[in-house]
Amino acid sequence: MKGFLKNVLANIVAIAIIAGLFVLFLIMMVAYSAITDSNKSAIHAGSVLTLDFKTNIIDSPLEDSDNIFAFAEKENNILIYDMVEAIKKAATDDNIKGISIETDGLQAGFTQIEDVRRALLEFKKSGKFLYAYGNNVSQSAYYLGSVADRYYLHPAGSVDLKGLATEVLYMKGFAEKYGIGIEVIRHGKYKSAVEPFMRDDMSDENREQLSTLLNDIWSPTARKMAGARKMDSARFAMVVDSLYGAIPEMSLQYGLADKLIQKSEYDDLLKEKLSIKKKEKLRKISFTKYIGSYKEDNTKKDNQVAVLYASGAIYNGEGTDAIYADNFVKEIKKLTENDKVKAVVLRINSPGGSANASDEILFELQRLKAKKPLIVSFGDYAASGGYYIAMAADKIYSEPGTLTGSIGVFGVFPYFKELANRNGLTAHAVTTNANSNMFSSLNGLTPGGAAMMQRSVEMTYKRFVHFVTQNRKKSFEQIDEVGGGRVWSGVRAKDLGLVDDLGTLQDAVKFAAMKAKVSDFNVSSYPKKLTQFEQLFKDLDKEQITSKMLKSKLSDEQFLIYQQLADPKFREGARMEMPFQIKF
Repeated sequence: MKGFLKNVLANIVAIAIIAGLFVLFLIMMVAYSAITDSNKSAIHAGSVLTLDFKTNIIDSPLEDSDNIFAFAEKENNILIYDMVEAIKKAATDDNIKGISIETDGLQAGFTQIEDVRRALLEFKKSGKFLYAYGNNVSQSAYYLGSVADRYYLHPAGSVDLKGLATEVLYMKGFAEKYGIGIEVIRHGKYKSAVEPFMRDDMSDENREQLSTLLNDIWSPTARKMAGARKMDSARFAMVVDSLYGAIPEMSLQYGLADKLIQKSEYDDLLKEKLSIKKKEKLRKISFTKYIGSYKEDNTKKDNQVAVLYASGAIYNGEGTDAIYADNFVKEIKKLTENDKVKAVVLRINSPGGSANASDEILFELQRLKAKKPLIVSFGDYAASGGYYIAMAADKIYSEPGTLTGSIGVFGVFPYFKELANRNGLTAHAVTTNANSNMFSSLNGLTPGGAAMMQRSVEMTYKRFVHFVTQNRKKSFEQIDEVGGGRVWSGVRAKDLGLVDDLGTLQDAVKFAAMKAKVSDFNVSSYPKKLTQFEQLFKDLDKEQITSKMLKSKLSDEQFLIYQQLADPKFREGARMEMPFQIKF
């Protein structure tokens, strides 16, 4: 007995020591990360502000998450608002002599790239140089870099310039072959989120809206690139159609690049521009360090214009990797009750999601609007539920390339009766009422359940249109005509009256301050970035780990299909969700 107790105590002591060492390790990691994350540093004279491959332009603070166990060199995540402000500041900063764009691929949405490019065009008016260098350059990176005074390309490099395309995977034949049944309930002929489950080919309505969207985005983009490279539109179209960017010599011949040089030669060229000897150090400063050198914590200041970021799909419940109603409502209430916050800009970058969660968020935003100005700014997406929550706004700004509208509702209910029967599985239910077992993963929806879900979808659509008519001051018939689930570009949404004006997040912030009658104000961001401990526990969540593993193995489109078939969050009833994403 004595020996047994001795072993037990020894084990307890060992566990306590291990736990203590683990806690100490975590504290040391946080301290180390805090030191390495510090961007406060002096900006030396003759510096070149540099956008390199480690820079990610993000839309929301919650996208800026650090893994406490990541020892590799970190990527630099920068909010689009901060990025644009940094370019503006650099134009008048005597220590910054120019900007160098050195990124082959750009982790940013199309509207974010558009905002940065617009800011760079303004920067050029300062008379400072703007150069770009690329190796194997993505289309989005080239679009940004084309604004430069000079574009340099690696002698063995390429420019992936080919235009826009979208490809939709259809699953009806696959589902029938393997005995998967899919109950689809929708309102709106353009609600193509469910089309892949209903057809084996693209509907005329979906082809029409996709063609319109792609051309709305590509036509002005191509025109800007052609203008920046001093080409006429016909010649530029020929270069794109012929894929001449794939061959460095042809990129040079047809004007996509100004010179083919190695990276070290490009650095020497920058030194020459700055009148620095080749042996001297070229002072390049990243956007992260530059922003860190002057940015302060604005949350402690009076007269704040708060930017509330709504980024990702919309769900019920709690979570941090998207827009979860419980968490988001808490953020709205904080801003409503915070007397320092004089106005709120709701930055929406969402394809939509749960109709119920969207309605819950809209209600709370309406209460906020009753106390202080609420201005909305659209990013890449503000569709379906993302558009729905904007209906509390005093004014809506959209980017020209925003995908918006998609005023429609649907429900998807997959079931596996035939597949189960083929493999000797059957399911039989005992019920107390006609529709007690309304939905079964094996037997699908009951006729009564399907009829009721159709009524629910129709009622949800009418409620959607009702809020749009109130905010946009139009009749039900006018909104229904441009609704039906159809997605529009920001330019067309402005023409149709679905938004008030075309503009950036900066434009929305300025208008919000004017509406609140404050001239001296600071801009603060909500929700706040997760601490490293919060991120650690989030990463340890089993569901998060499973989702991350699947997402790493599947394309975005395949992962979306998986979610629609298998994720319980996608079976929470009627949904307001855009059917696709467009990547530039």
